Amino acid sequence: MKMTLQPKLGGEVSRFGLGCMRLPTVDGKPDHEEGVRMIRYAIDHGVNYVDTAYMYLGGESEIIVGKALKDGYRERTALATKLPVGMCHDASDFKRIFEDQMNKLQVDYLDNYLLHGLNRNSWKNICLKYDVLSFMEKLKAQGKIRNICFSFHDDLDAFKEIIDAYPFDYAQIQLNYMDVKHQAGLEGLAYAREKGTRTLIMEPLRGGALANVPDEIGSILKNGEGGYSPVEWAFRFLIDRPEVDIVLSGSSSMEQLQDTIRIFSSAEAGCMTDSQRETLAKVKAAYEARTAIGCTGCRYCMPCPQGVNIPGIFSTWNSASIFGNFDNGRRQYERMVSRGEGQDNCVGCGACEAACPQQLSIIENLKTAAEQLS
Repeated sequence: MKMTLQPKLGGEVSRFGLGCMRLPTVDGKPDHEEGVRMIRYAIDHGVNYVDTAYMYLGGESEIIVGKALKDGYRERTALATKLPVGMCHDASDFKRIFEDQMNKLQVDYLDNYLLHGLNRNSWKNICLKYDVLSFMEKLKAQGKIRNICFSFHDDLDAFKEIIDAYPFDYAQIQLNYMDVKHQAGLEGLAYAREKGTRTLIMEPLRGGALANVPDEIGSILKNGEGGYSPVEWAFRFLIDRPEVDIVLSGSSSMEQLQDTIRIFSSAEAGCMTDSQRETLAKVKAAYEARTAIGCTGCRYCMPCPQGVNIPGIFSTWNSASIFGNFDNGRRQYERMVSRGEGQDNCVGCGACEAACPQQLSIIENLKTAAEQLS
């Protein structure tokens, strides 16, 4: 297993961190026995960073991780979990949830404690309003956590705002070869390093979309230098970058875990050739050619007077079209409709089209998107 020096975690840490959101299930319920077996297998084969969260697997992931880290495995592992700020309504929730997490995990301290899924709203309306950083600093002073961290889902400006506000130890961001300019992206990765914040990468396979690829994409990857599987191409894109500290990935079967361990044991920073980088550029272009609408997400059309989430609908439509995953797109759109952000609220006033720098036919495209996502 290739390692990286992480002084804030006490030394060398595997570049592959095991995410525990997608551990195996049986009949829709987490399989505790198999989950423990997989976590211990990973640690026995050199993986020493384990990541979980309060909400994973319906609240059972932390319990499974706690079981797995018995019998001396805790001492061999850097452990991370997350405070679900979206479930916190005042400062008292911070302590209540943390104590619940420690009981589930059955440990005395955490290596990394993350504010979970920060965005612009949760940062301002929960973290700053209730001074969560003071709470985390007290935990650190008491030896209950080693590092104060956050995971992130919003745009680059929001990411920079959060990074600038506090000297976080680690930032966890979504990154893969398709999302280099999405959310924090490569610019955010570089910005974090510049500010002294180390990086944890999530969604290297974009929720599995980069593992189960369309035939045309698979053909490009197969014919590229190395002929790697789609999964290995996606991992190598991140492993290649020395500024990436730890790549998190979950596995829902032992076979997936073993393959991931194989890849991270054989590849290291600088592992890709110019020819291989060109292959991924071709793949990205082929994916982008499947885009449904050329919306750049500039938000000049917002706010819509009727509350329609125009860029959100178009982003969901594009993702579904590009990756061929309309089931997930429909679920996302249903949530928008339930919040009153769906196309059904559009009255055709045209304010959005007048403001759109791309001169898109927004009204008609909203109708088409709703038809395909409903």
